[in-house]
Amino acid sequence: MSKPHECDLPRFNATALLERLRNKRLMFCGDSLNRGQWVSMVCLLDAAIPSSLKSMRTIANGSLSIFKAKEYNATIEFYWAPLLVESNSDDPVTHRVPDRTVRVKAIEKHARYWTDADILVFNTYLWWKRPVMNVLWGSFDDPDAIYKGVEMVRVYEMALRTWSDWLEVHVNPNKTKLFFVSMSPTHQKAEEWGGAEDGNCYKEEKMIEKEGYSGKGSERRMMRVVEEVLQDLTTRGINVQMLNITQLSEYRKEGHPSIYRKQWEPLTPQQMANPSSYADCIHWCLPGVPDVWNQLLYAYIFHQ
Repeated sequence: MSKPHECDLPRFNATALLERLRNKRLMFCGDSLNRGQWVSMVCLLDAAIPSSLKSMRTIANGSLSIFKAKEYNATIEFYWAPLLVESNSDDPVTHRVPDRTVRVKAIEKHARYWTDADILVFNTYLWWKRPVMNVLWGSFDDPDAIYKGVEMVRVYEMALRTWSDWLEVHVNPNKTKLFFVSMSPTHQKAEEWGGAEDGNCYKEEKMIEKEGYSGKGSERRMMRVVEEVLQDLTTRGINVQMLNITQLSEYRKEGHPSIYRKQWEPLTPQQMANPSSYADCIHWCLPGVPDVWNQLLYAYIFHQ
């Protein structure tokens, strides 16, 4: 594995991490990219635990998945909240809705499950990537609720402010370590790295060699919003460590599942004739890139 410049990452030791997590909850909260990082972490730890001493269960209507290492009384959990705040995409299975709506001021429905965690790892990015988001003031059941379209970066900031206010009130900084994972890059336009004009990550076998490469899918404006919100939190006594995975993942155009993915709908003859049309160039193969994200997380857990 290539090493980051001026950075000596400690070797991942599953037993040492389980010992560190004894009687604790490590929780990932966010979208399917964060779920991939959770699956990676479960797999990295799984081999160190005898099969009789581990369990997996799902609660909260399928939103919360809990892997438990019984001998350590440790849990590694994932909570589905792709926008962190409440939305009409909160169902962990049926969240493909044509008109996405968020309640930027409402987070408690999700956040009540996060309260007692010892390590919280958040992400939210990809689900915000649309020019305008439908914002709801009031509840989904309220006939007098107010709906308004808000442009992307502004609505993202509004939601992160709600999230940060919740952290300030509900998190004990002496007990809980907080992380926010930076944006996960996509590789949906091969021309960005000098490939075919109509191509994407399909059939890619080598990583991008050009140092500092950045695809157009990575919205730097959104990450600046995250940095500002995290900076503001430090002035309020809450330290959230940014897990900066963006640049190291930018190079990995060959690391996506491509056509080897779950198909939610049967493929059409047109898709079958053009495999790149249904290639997944967003999520990551496992073992793969998210394992490196967890190596960084591991280093922070032991050296913060």
